[in-house]
Amino acid sequence: MNNESITKGIQYESLAMQFLQKEGLQLIAKNFHSRFGEIDLIMQDKEELVFVEVRYRSAGLDIATESITYVKQSKLVKTAYFYLTKIKNDTACRFDAVIVDKAGNFNWLKNIITL
Repeated sequence: MNNESITKGIQYESLAMQFLQKEGLQLIAKNFHSRFGEIDLIMQDKEELVFVEVRYRSAGLDIATESITYVKQSKLVKTAYFYLTKIKNDTACRFDAVIVDKAGNFNWLKNIITL
């Protein structure tokens, strides 16, 4: 990944975080890493912990959602389990995605992964 891609990624993650905060979610962690992968944002939505994948695709929503492949989903789930084990908390959680299109619009997709 080149520096421009990393910079854009950080920018869109920040915008997605601000969008979710305006929707009432509270930030718990950004860019949580484990040996399994990374979770862009971990947020609290009332009683639920929300693991958020942020995607930007100039080609649109379909391409962005298709980029969250089975392999990526598996990494997200393993990383989330690792996080929950680390904080020693057995709480309700879900996996969401925030897709940002080239016009700067946000599409918030809840429960993108069901276990």
